[in-house]
Amino acid sequence: MRTPLNELELDELIAQPSGRLVEFFKRLPGDLSILGANGKIGLSLSLMAKRAVEKAGVNKKIYAVSRFSDPAGRNKLEEWGIETIACDLNDREQLQRLPLTENVVFMAGRKFGTDGSEAQTWAMNVLMPSYCAEYYKNSRIVAFSTGCVYPLVSKLSGGSVETDHPEPVGEYAQSCLGRERVFEYFSQKNSTPVLLLRLNYSTDLRYGVLSDIGRKIWQEETVVSGVEYFNILWQGDANNYTLLALDHCTSPANYLNITGTEILSVKDVAEEMARIMGKKLDLQIPSADTSYLNNSGKAFGYFGTPSVQAKELIRMQAEWIMQGGRELNKPTHFEVNNGKY
Repeated sequence: MRTPLNELELDELIAQPSGRLVEFFKRLPGDLSILGANGKIGLSLSLMAKRAVEKAGVNKKIYAVSRFSDPAGRNKLEEWGIETIACDLNDREQLQRLPLTENVVFMAGRKFGTDGSEAQTWAMNVLMPSYCAEYYKNSRIVAFSTGCVYPLVSKLSGGSVETDHPEPVGEYAQSCLGRERVFEYFSQKNSTPVLLLRLNYSTDLRYGVLSDIGRKIWQEETVVSGVEYFNILWQGDANNYTLLALDHCTSPANYLNITGTEILSVKDVAEEMARIMGKKLDLQIPSADTSYLNNSGKAFGYFGTPSVQAKELIRMQAEWIMQGGRELNKPTHFEVNNGKY
């Protein structure tokens, strides 16, 4: 895949629906609400949904819902022809005014800034989902979670699988497990079809683990990591999997890991990016072999393997940085191993 020359090309590349997704949208009944659509994943996911509707030739509305505290995202969505609705999902009166759609992707939540402001994180990650799960009780819901609900594991484990018992480290991860339990509860109570999506980590070139590593190398700063290994997934594949997951919502709730096929070494990736960039590498990583790692075998059984592999993503990320491509300044903090964000 050629590295995009600008953000316009990148947006379109990430938002290209797969043939499988287009065929699925031909038979998916009802409209779609994307809650938390102004986040770093929500914008491209909304555009992919719009493109899938267009290619499928169906009459289906896409609603992008967010507080839109940053108006730039809202302007972008509306330029793409996507209907936007400003709503604080923690305000029940505002929530009750949203259209009740047959399909929902729940993406709202809080991670960074949790340390020292834990109550706000719990309100957004547990209270807000309870309101939305109750309001959309007759909908099909795909809700974003995180692989951080699992414990840190050895590379030799092959990564955590959906049947592993959660052992969240820190209040952010604990609140994410709380979000899962809330959706699980309402799925059982109201027979709502739900799928909980555990993602580690998406790559958009403007953000992601590769961007975190590559920016340090390009700026000739030390790459410091508290973990040795990580998973990544091209954002276009993450978007496709998310929308296809609407076909796998169940009651009781279904759980699904989504990430790439490989367990990557921080050292190996940093060395390759430094080679491409022609930069000297200064690296500090631990010797302990425990990291947040997901095994996505179940997802590959549903949707097939990712369309873009890690080696290609590493090259694209390095080239994007070298050509002056923008970053969102939203680090993943993949290197954190104590649960504090």
